[in-house]
Amino acid sequence: MLSRDTGHARSYGTNPYGSYDRRDSMPFLFQGQPDPRRPPKERVVGITVGGSPRAYPWSTLAAQGVIHDAVGGERLVIFYRSGAVSALDDSEIARSRDVGATGVFSPAVDGKVLSFERVPEGFRDRETGSTWSLLGHAVKGELAGKRLRAIPHVDAFWFAWAAFNPTTSVYSAP
Repeated sequence: MLSRDTGHARSYGTNPYGSYDRRDSMPFLFQGQPDPRRPPKERVVGITVGGSPRAYPWSTLAAQGVIHDAVGGERLVIFYRSGAVSALDDSEIARSRDVGATGVFSPAVDGKVLSFERVPEGFRDRETGSTWSLLGHAVKGELAGKRLRAIPHVDAFWFAWAAFNPTTSVYSAP
Protein backbone atom coordinates (compact mmCIF):
# COMPACT_ATOMS: atom_id res chain seq x y z
CA MET A 1 0.00 0.00 0.00
CA LEU A 2 1.20 3.50 -0.79
CA SER A 3 0.94 6.34 1.65
CA ARG A 4 1.50 10.08 1.39
CA ASP A 5 2.63 10.03 5.03
CA THR A 6 6.34 9.62 4.24
CA GLY A 7 7.89 11.97 6.75
CA HIS A 8 8.78 14.43 3.98
CA ALA A 9 6.95 17.68 3.23
CA ARG A 10 6.24 17.15 -0.46
CA SER A 11 3.21 17.67 -2.65
CA TYR A 12 2.92 14.08 -3.88
CA GLY A 13 -0.24 14.80 -5.88
CA THR A 14 1.47 17.41 -8.04
CA ASN A 15 3.76 16.75 -10.99
CA PRO A 16 7.19 18.29 -10.19
CA TYR A 17 7.97 18.50 -13.92
CA GLY A 18 5.05 20.71 -14.95
CA SER A 19 6.01 22.79 -18.03
CA TYR A 20 9.26 20.82 -18.43
CA ASP A 21 8.53 19.99 -22.07
CA ARG A 22 8.36 23.52 -23.50
CA ARG A 23 10.22 23.12 -26.81
CA ASP A 24 12.55 26.10 -26.53
CA SER A 25 13.38 25.89 -22.83
CA MET A 26 16.71 24.67 -21.53
CA PRO A 27 16.82 21.16 -20.05
CA PHE A 28 17.00 20.88 -16.27
CA LEU A 29 20.42 19.66 -15.06
CA PHE A 30 21.78 19.32 -18.63
CA GLN A 31 25.43 20.40 -18.54
CA GLY A 32 26.23 20.38 -22.27
CA GLN A 33 25.51 22.79 -25.09
CA PRO A 34 22.31 21.69 -26.88
CA ASP A 35 22.65 20.92 -30.59
CA PRO A 36 21.26 24.04 -32.34
CA ARG A 37 19.61 22.17 -35.25
CA ARG A 38 16.32 21.75 -33.33
CA PRO A 39 14.72 23.29 -30.23
CA PRO A 40 16.23 21.56 -27.14
CA LYS A 41 13.04 19.95 -25.91
CA GLU A 42 11.32 19.21 -29.18
CA ARG A 43 10.21 15.60 -29.19
CA VAL A 44 11.83 13.36 -31.79
CA VAL A 45 11.67 9.74 -32.82
CA GLY A 46 15.25 8.47 -32.71
CA ILE A 47 16.27 5.50 -34.84
CA THR A 48 19.63 3.85 -35.45
CA VAL A 49 19.84 1.24 -38.20
CA GLY A 50 23.13 -0.10 -39.54
CA GLY A 51 25.04 2.42 -37.45
CA SER A 52 23.14 5.36 -39.00
CA PRO A 53 21.21 7.47 -36.48
CA ARG A 54 18.31 9.67 -37.62
CA ALA A 55 15.88 11.90 -35.76
CA TYR A 56 12.30 12.59 -36.87
CA PRO A 57 10.80 15.73 -35.31
CA TRP A 58 7.33 15.17 -33.90
CA SER A 59 6.25 18.49 -35.41
CA THR A 60 6.88 17.00 -38.87
CA LEU A 61 5.23 13.71 -37.91
CA ALA A 62 2.14 15.51 -36.58
CA ALA A 63 1.81 17.45 -39.83
CA GLN A 64 2.30 14.42 -42.10
CA GLY A 65 0.85 11.58 -40.01
CA VAL A 66 2.97 9.01 -41.87
CA ILE A 67 6.59 9.17 -43.01
CA HIS A 68 8.19 6.66 -45.37
CA ASP A 69 11.98 6.65 -45.28
CA ALA A 70 15.07 4.45 -45.33
CA VAL A 71 17.86 4.39 -42.74
CA GLY A 72 21.00 2.29 -42.97
CA GLY A 73 19.58 0.60 -46.06
CA GLU A 74 16.35 -0.44 -44.35
CA ARG A 75 12.94 0.85 -45.39
CA LEU A 76 10.71 2.05 -42.61
CA VAL A 77 7.39 3.73 -41.97
CA ILE A 78 6.64 5.95 -38.99
CA PHE A 79 3.08 6.42 -37.78
CA TYR A 80 1.98 9.38 -35.66
CA ARG A 81 -1.41 9.71 -34.03
CA SER A 82 -2.76 12.32 -31.64
CA GLY A 83 -4.51 11.33 -28.43
CA ALA A 84 -1.75 10.92 -25.82
CA VAL A 85 -1.16 13.73 -23.34
CA SER A 86 2.18 14.90 -22.00
CA ALA A 87 3.16 13.79 -18.52
CA LEU A 88 5.45 16.84 -18.34
CA ASP A 89 3.22 19.71 -19.46
CA ASP A 90 1.09 20.62 -16.46
CA SER A 91 1.09 19.97 -12.74
CA GLU A 92 -2.02 17.84 -13.37
CA ILE A 93 -1.68 15.41 -16.27
CA ALA A 94 -5.41 15.59 -16.99
CA ARG A 95 -4.89 19.25 -18.00
CA SER A 96 -1.81 18.53 -20.13
CA ARG A 97 -1.69 19.09 -23.87
CA ASP A 98 -2.00 16.37 -26.47
CA VAL A 99 1.44 15.41 -27.78
CA GLY A 100 0.46 12.22 -29.60
CA ALA A 101 2.25 8.89 -29.94
CA THR A 102 4.39 7.11 -32.53
CA GLY A 103 5.14 3.68 -33.97
CA VAL A 104 8.01 2.66 -36.30
CA PHE A 105 7.85 -0.39 -38.55
CA SER A 106 9.15 -2.16 -41.60
CA PRO A 107 6.50 -1.52 -44.27
CA ALA A 108 6.86 -5.03 -45.72
CA VAL A 109 4.28 -7.78 -45.22
CA ASP A 110 4.75 -11.21 -46.78
CA GLY A 111 7.52 -9.81 -49.00
CA LYS A 112 5.39 -6.95 -50.33
CA VAL A 113 6.29 -3.34 -49.47
CA LEU A 114 3.24 -1.28 -48.54
CA SER A 115 2.69 2.46 -48.57
CA PHE A 116 0.51 4.07 -45.91
CA GLU A 117 -1.64 7.11 -45.31
CA ARG A 118 -3.29 8.48 -42.19
CA VAL A 119 -7.08 8.06 -42.06
CA PRO A 120 -9.55 8.80 -39.24
CA GLU A 121 -9.60 5.11 -38.22
CA GLY A 122 -5.79 4.91 -38.00
CA PHE A 123 -3.64 4.16 -41.06
CA ARG A 124 -4.45 2.57 -44.41
CA ASP A 125 -2.17 0.85 -46.87
CA ARG A 126 -2.75 1.96 -50.46
CA GLU A 127 -2.13 -1.48 -51.91
CA THR A 128 -4.97 -3.40 -50.22
CA GLY A 129 -6.97 -0.72 -48.40
CA SER A 130 -6.43 -2.52 -45.10
CA THR A 131 -6.69 -0.43 -41.93
CA TRP A 132 -3.79 -0.53 -39.44
CA SER A 133 -3.43 0.54 -35.81
CA LEU A 134 -0.67 2.68 -34.32
CA LEU A 135 0.80 -0.59 -33.04
CA GLY A 136 1.24 -1.95 -36.58
CA HIS A 137 -1.66 -4.42 -36.51
CA ALA A 138 -3.99 -4.75 -39.51
CA VAL A 139 -7.43 -4.50 -37.93
CA LYS A 140 -9.66 -4.47 -41.02
CA GLY A 141 -9.42 -5.44 -44.67
CA GLU A 142 -7.58 -8.02 -46.74
CA LEU A 143 -4.57 -8.07 -44.39
CA ALA A 144 -6.57 -8.19 -41.12
CA GLY A 145 -4.61 -10.13 -38.52
CA LYS A 146 -1.20 -9.32 -40.06
CA ARG A 147 1.45 -7.34 -38.17
CA LEU A 148 4.20 -5.04 -39.29
CA ARG A 149 7.66 -5.80 -37.87
CA ALA A 150 8.54 -3.17 -35.26
CA ILE A 151 11.75 -1.16 -35.69
CA PRO A 152 13.43 -0.34 -32.35
CA HIS A 153 13.23 3.40 -31.69
CA VAL A 154 13.07 5.91 -28.88
CA ASP A 155 10.77 8.87 -28.33
CA ALA A 156 13.04 11.49 -26.77
CA PHE A 157 13.70 15.16 -26.40
CA TRP A 158 16.04 16.47 -29.09
CA PHE A 159 18.76 17.55 -26.63
CA ALA A 160 19.03 14.01 -25.23
CA TRP A 161 18.95 12.23 -28.61
CA ALA A 162 21.58 14.59 -30.08
CA ALA A 163 23.82 14.35 -26.99
CA PHE A 164 24.03 10.57 -27.35
CA ASN A 165 23.98 10.62 -31.17
CA PRO A 166 26.00 13.68 -32.26
CA THR A 167 26.30 12.43 -35.86
CA THR A 168 22.55 12.03 -36.25
CA SER A 169 20.86 13.24 -39.38
CA VAL A 170 17.53 15.04 -39.02
CA TYR A 171 14.65 14.14 -41.31
CA SER A 172 13.09 17.04 -43.15
CA ALA A 173 9.89 16.84 -45.14
CA PRO A 174 10.39 16.74 -48.90
